[in-house]
Amino acid sequence: MDAELFPRTRSEIAPGAVHVPDWLDARAQRGLLDACRDWARPPAGLRTVRTPGGGTMTARQVCLGRHWYPYGYARTAVDGDGAPVKPFPAWLGELGRRAVTDALGADAARGAAYDIALVNFYDGDARMGMHRDGDEKADAPVVSLSLGDTCVFRFGNTATRTRPWTDVELRSGDLFVFGGPSRLAYHGVPRVHAGTAPPELGLAGRLNITLRVGGP
Repeated sequence: MDAELFPRTRSEIAPGAVHVPDWLDARAQRGLLDACRDWARPPAGLRTVRTPGGGTMTARQVCLGRHWYPYGYARTAVDGDGAPVKPFPAWLGELGRRAVTDALGADAARGAAYDIALVNFYDGDARMGMHRDGDEKADAPVVSLSLGDTCVFRFGNTATRTRPWTDVELRSGDLFVFGGPSRLAYHGVPRVHAGTAPPELGLAGRLNITLRVGGP
């Protein structure tokens, strides 16, 4: 009933940071989920990310195009099985440019040659601390797509991990793009609402597909 009374609408969370609800329809979500399941298989499949301090991230990850590890990129899964990273598909780059065009306009998408994807899987207990996507040499907008369980996405500022920040509810199919003055804003996921994924999707947990441009 609340959803009918108060429909979700597109909103600018900060300059250059835009949330577009329900950007992926049910068919597109299912197709992207099928692709994620293929990418998660070994070699260079879904892994637990270990931090330099010896801890582990609670969200598990698989990479395309280039392999991200704290805090850099490689062509092989250097902190996994050592296999070459899976290729970044052209259709995913096209999806990223369309997302930026819809969220920020055609000028923001011009020249954005997306070549890296980080796919994070969250179960009900997984979290992501406040961090910046600052390991890339290019400043193209970051594209974030959500599948499965709803999460609280915390979008902060460029100076500190602390307040001010805005909490945004991201549901399955939602798009979030941040670039320009918000490109290096701190952000994280403090909470996942388990069991909230659309039943017809067939996913227990949350998948976040983040697209980036690595640069030369």
